[in-house]
Amino acid sequence: MSKVCSIFSQLLSLITRSEFNQVVKAHQGERHSRGFSCWGQFVAMLFCQLGRAHSLREICGGLAACEGKLKHLGLTDSPRRSTLAYANEHRPWEVYRDVFYQLMDRCIVESGQRGHGFRFKNKLLSMDASTVSLCIQMFDWAHFQRAKGAVKLHLVLDHDGFLPSYVVLTTGKTHEITIARGIRFDPETIVVFDQGYTDLKWWKELGEQGVYFVSRLRADLKYEVEKAHAIPPTHQHLLKDESILLPGHRQVGKDGLRGLRRIEVWIEEKQEIMVLVTNHPRLAASTIAEIYRQRWQIETFFKSLKQLLKIKTFVGTSEKAVMTQIWTAMIVMLMLRWLKLKSKYGWSLSNLVALLRQQLFVHRDLWSWLDDPFQEPPEYVDSLQLSLFPV
Repeated sequence: MSKVCSIFSQLLSLITRSEFNQVVKAHQGERHSRGFSCWGQFVAMLFCQLGRAHSLREICGGLAACEGKLKHLGLTDSPRRSTLAYANEHRPWEVYRDVFYQLMDRCIVESGQRGHGFRFKNKLLSMDASTVSLCIQMFDWAHFQRAKGAVKLHLVLDHDGFLPSYVVLTTGKTHEITIARGIRFDPETIVVFDQGYTDLKWWKELGEQGVYFVSRLRADLKYEVEKAHAIPPTHQHLLKDESILLPGHRQVGKDGLRGLRRIEVWIEEKQEIMVLVTNHPRLAASTIAEIYRQRWQIETFFKSLKQLLKIKTFVGTSEKAVMTQIWTAMIVMLMLRWLKLKSKYGWSLSNLVALLRQQLFVHRDLWSWLDDPFQEPPEYVDSLQLSLFPV
């Protein structure tokens, strides 16, 4: 058997070093680096996420304990704690944002058209945002409320493989709709979001661009019913399907906003009625309800990110250090989702992270391990060598 490098090294091989160096050069990431490269910082912060290190001391100590295996990672030795702290505080975090988008483009291309499980061929996207709370006394640059700090992660999730297709990090004060207005979707795309994105002017712009949306209808929005549609008797959870008009409003003019459907769905688990709104004229009401139910995938993404990786506590307090840690966490999450997508084994994300953490510096083929993690590793057969002393 030919020897292989560690699983950690094989994970790093998903990042093209030449493209990584181009990004570093574009952002002048290694200006005044004094020997500690951006690649070394990147490896250390990925080890923070995959090894679940709780401090700079644990990161540097964990890498130092594996000195014999660091050459496979592109490092000559482990970084010092003060060196890593200085790099996180002063180097541009935009390097790791661009690395994330490079890896995201590669994953989307190689995954192909996995499909979203519906009969229609439209691209299906979910959009949401999640806040990460920070202590205002330590992270004074991230003002959110009077006695609270936060950063906000804005995400668009592609249902073809459930891979992120758009990510923005801002402070907690930036509203979701502010980021949403700057996103351009391809025509015929179906975008799903919650009622926090209620903006009639933006809804009108989506319709003019040929983009469909599915959302919750806010209870305080007044509407006029133009036509009631028949409900199939087989769908007892569907209560109403109506074409509505949102009356004249300063955001959409005196004529109001037309071309919307209001759908009432009975939620048995919660014993309540959920009211949906969409501008798609042809899809069945049951399909619209199922599309909105699939929005829980983006909630699962945020939950996995916060529970499995290290973004709720930080190894630095500056803005650059926090952004660097969150972007490297996003890179790791993209790697994990990509591995889960390509593996033949039925992984749950939590089990994949836990077992990868245990096998991080084991010399074993990553892809064969992913397909069958509990098989015995093949025995290493040494090459035949003539003896210096004949028997």
